[in-house]
Order: sequence, then structure tokens, then C-alpha cells
Amino acid sequence: MNKNIKSLLSVAVMALSLSTTSCTGDLDVTPINPNMNTKVLSYALFNKCYANLAMAGNSTGDSECDIDGLDGGTSGFIRQLWNSNELTTDEAICHWGDDGIRQYCYNTYDASHPMLNGLYARLTTGISYCNQYINECGAEDATKTAEIRFIRALEYYFLMDAFGNIPFATELTNPTRKTRAEMYEWLESELLEIEPEMSEAKAKNSSDAGYYRADKAAVWMLLSRLYLNAEVYTGTAQWSKAAEYAKKVIDSDYQLNTTGSGKWSAYQMLFMGDNGETSAAKEGIFRIGQDGSTTTSWAGTLFLMASTFDGNMNADVSGTYAKDATNGTGQTWGGNRARTDLINKFFPNNDAPNVSCTEMPEAAGDDRAIFDGKNRKLDNGDGCLGTFTDGFAVAKWINFKTDGSAGHNDTYPDTDFFLFRKAEAYLTYAEATARANGGTLTSEGVAAVNALRARAHAEQKAGYTLSELCDEWSREFYFEGLRRPTLIRFGRFGGNNNYNWSYKGGTKAGRNFSADKNIFAIPAEQVTSTITQNPGY
Repeated sequence: MNKNIKSLLSVAVMALSLSTTSCTGDLDVTPINPNMNTKVLSYALFNKCYANLAMAGNSTGDSECDIDGLDGGTSGFIRQLWNSNELTTDEAICHWGDDGIRQYCYNTYDASHPMLNGLYARLTTGISYCNQYINECGAEDATKTAEIRFIRALEYYFLMDAFGNIPFATELTNPTRKTRAEMYEWLESELLEIEPEMSEAKAKNSSDAGYYRADKAAVWMLLSRLYLNAEVYTGTAQWSKAAEYAKKVIDSDYQLNTTGSGKWSAYQMLFMGDNGETSAAKEGIFRIGQDGSTTTSWAGTLFLMASTFDGNMNADVSGTYAKDATNGTGQTWGGNRARTDLINKFFPNNDAPNVSCTEMPEAAGDDRAIFDGKNRKLDNGDGCLGTFTDGFAVAKWINFKTDGSAGHNDTYPDTDFFLFRKAEAYLTYAEATARANGGTLTSEGVAAVNALRARAHAEQKAGYTLSELCDEWSREFYFEGLRRPTLIRFGRFGGNNNYNWSYKGGTKAGRNFSADKNIFAIPAEQVTSTITQNPGY
């Protein structure tokens, strides 16, 4: 990401004339000091609504955190979303002793889980900022107001997806409780209403105005995801609508990145330090900006790099960087790694070789297999979730740049996080049309899947089953925070489905756990006479 991030996010680290209290989850933000001047600077509050997704608070390095109870480096949106949607699944596992990690990995989370409390607080705090902007500044600019309504809808979507029945307010007042079905109805109505006010769907790179701002394609992408999971949320499928809005994205100006740069593959470029400047930028539909100089967070893409690397890995395929450059940040925490089941999706014969991350894609015949098996075991170890070398490492997220230039900072990366990218529309279209067709992929759906496999130089097939499509979602989007809802939609998460993975349910061979776990517990301190606890907790 380049210096233009300042135009959108860095203003948000100024001293804003609005509350920065800890979030209590009630969507009601008030000043700590009643004599505080609460006059709102609309441009700063607008930026703050976006910045809540990128930073933990009002200062660089996650200080002045917006929420209490977790340190800033843990409480950020990207890290919280990733932990909840990856560590609970067949993709990621971590041996750290932080309170909450093992509960995620074993699917034993409950109402006292500290990280779920952090996710809940991060989302409800962001909704409060959006409500304040809409209520106090909403008449100033129709497009900006539509964008903030989109951000609010996005945060409500993630809150509903995670927690089911949730607190709801559109003003800074005490919330009411909405069921999941009621939230689905509101989200659909809200997104359809703001769509005409959003800017046109246009692919951009970071030097273009509005690169970090949402446009119509972001609305279409969220609608398609909402419709794809409609049966989970409401009991009624909406496959045709999911396909319709995915097709809007496919037909839009956004582009699937298919051109590599030197030795860097087109797929790898999506997760590099210059993904806002290269051709990869035009695949990102809604981006959370990261910049080593101005948007410095331990909870953003730095977490995705540092937690997945140790000092023995070097992800440089170009030969440009020093041999000890690892991931391009100098941070190697060695925690999150691949579950055996993720690797076997690329090596179904259980024959993954012990080679480095620069050699693994060729061995797999798939550019997306960016794993390090050198001096590591495929097995995830015995007891206490093993060690970092019990399981292959994931080298997908890096801060190297395709042209060999240095990042803005030796610690914090410039790699933007593509919350939505066009590839999702391809798999959504393939799955939705298949389900509407009795479970058989249509010729257009097969072509959509093959477009992604062709980009990865993987073998293309004449057809795919829904089971194979579930695996394809993993191959394309592993470690991007999308897996838990995907498994739930395919009936492979909680319940008596016998789809097991390493340490699922707390045993090494894996075992079923209750379908109640498909929805997280409302954090205990947020349960009130209005907000009731979810079943099973």
C-alpha cells in the first residue's frame, strides 16, 4: 500500500472530538467526561468508521485502543475475525497459551471466551461510530452516508453471522434484540436501499481516488454472501439471488488477477506488500488498508505474517531479498500453522513433501499451495496442540514487493487485506447455480471454478461435485477468515456430520461437536434482559 492511505485513515488517529470509551456492547457510546466537547468533525468521524476495521484505536501501534479487556494487538478486527473463523476449522491450528486459543482449536468456546468478547466489542463499537456519523453528519453527502451505512451493514453482518440473535440500533440508544432472520431481512433491505447512492463499481489501485472506499461492487459482494448463506440464517435458500449478485461482480470492472510478476505467481501477488500497486489491486473489491508508516497495527496483516512464520522460513522466490528475510517484516512469532487436513486438500494421497514454501507450489501442481514443510511434520502433534513444527507452515501472507523494493517499515507491513476479492464471486456463482440445479454444477459454474484453477496452474476438470467445491473454497481462500461459515453452509461444522479434522472437538482424530456451536455464545457480560444467551451456552 502506498502513502495515499493518509487521505483516508491517518486522520482517524487524530484526537477526535467523540468518545473513545471501552465498548460495553450496547451500541451506546458516551463521553467519559460529561464536560467533554462532543462536537463532531464529520471528516474525522467518516475516516474513523473505516479505520475501525484497520486499527485498534486512535494511535499507531495499537495504543489508545477503542475497547478494554484485550491488548490492542489482539483486539483488532482482522485478527479477531481470523481467529474465530480459522482456528475453529479444518484449516488452522495454534499452540500458543493465550486464553481462548485452545478453546477455539478444540471447539470448546463458551460465554466466557475473551476473544469472542473482543470480536463482539470490536463490531458493536464500529456500529456505534457509524450510527453517530449517520445521525449527525448524514445529510452532508449522500455517497459518503451510503458508504457508512454499508460499513454498518458489514459489521452487522459479521455480528449476525457469528452470534445469531444480536443487539440492534440505528441511533445511539439502547438497542433492541433482533433474531437472525430479522437481521437478514434488515440487511437485505438496507443494502438494496443504499446501492443506488454508492459510487460506480470501478477497479482501482492505491493511487486512484477512493481506492479504500466501498462502491457498488462491495454492496453486490456482501449481498451475494448474504444470499449464499440465507438458508443457514433463515431456513429459506436464496440460490438464484446469490448467483445474480455474484454475476454482477463477475461482469463488473474488477478483474481476476491472472498475470504474475517475474517469479511471483498471480495468486501470490494478492498477498504481498505492493498488492495495492500491481495488477493484483484490481481483484480487491473492498480493501482494509495497511501501511507500515501510517496504519501500524499488530492485529492487521502483520498478525497474518508474523503468527505464521518462524525464523527458519524464507518466502522469497525471486532471490531479491536477503536469505534471512523470512516474510519481509522481521517479525516471526511461530504460532498459527496448517492443520493436516488443509495440506491434504492439495496432496490427497497424503504425500506432501518436506520442501520449502518456495518449492511447494510446484510439488502440488497448484500455485496456491504456499506451505513450508522443510524440517516439519505433516502431523499436528500430540497433546497441548504440539509445537510450531507439528504441521506445515503457511507462507501465504508476506510483505515482500514484486519489484524488490523495501517496505515503508521494518516491522509493519504495507500489505492490504482484501476482505472481498473477485474470486469469491466465481465460487459463489458456481455453488449457487449448482444448488439451484439439484447439486450439479452447470457448465457456467464449472467454467468459473476452472478460471480460478487456471490462474493457479492447477488441473482443470470437466465437472465438480459439491463436496469438491467445498474443498475448492478452502484451496482458494485458506487463511483469509472465510472457512467457518463455509463449513457450516456445507453441513460440515457442528452436528452429527462425521466430517472430522485434526483435533476437531478436542481429540486428535477429530469428533463431532454440538450443532449449537455453529453460533458463538453471546459474551456473558453482554447478556441482559434484552439480549438473551444463545441455546447450548
